[in-house]
Amino acid sequence: MRTLIVEDEFTSRKILMKIMAAFGQCDIAVNGKEAIEAFCLAHEERRPYHVICLDILMPEMDGRETLQRIRSIEKKQGIEGLDGVKVVMITGCSDKEEIFSAFQEGCEAYIVKPVQQEKLVQEIKKLGLV
Repeated sequence: MRTLIVEDEFTSRKILMKIMAAFGQCDIAVNGKEAIEAFCLAHEERRPYHVICLDILMPEMDGRETLQRIRSIEKKQGIEGLDGVKVVMITGCSDKEEIFSAFQEGCEAYIVKPVQQEKLVQEIKKLGLV
């Protein structure tokens, strides 16, 4: 399984890497712009990501805009619905409206920080990735 971890905070990145590395290759992006570049490159190389762990609050391009752009890119490539990359939003925000908006924009799971290994693994299993 290929994972893209998009997180601007060092400690959170390390925690996510430790958890997700048990399931396969992990790449890192520190903001939304880097995430879009990595996502596009993976598709060009015909080695797309299976899951993206995406922080919401980041500099340059936040997670919500990043998610919207990813879904737009997929749509242009004819990838829709269950065929798209699975996106797990990971954030400190537990506001119900924020959670609802994230699902409306196309995420498959939403985890509130601090990330617990068992919770993340449970969500990955629900998505059928392990």
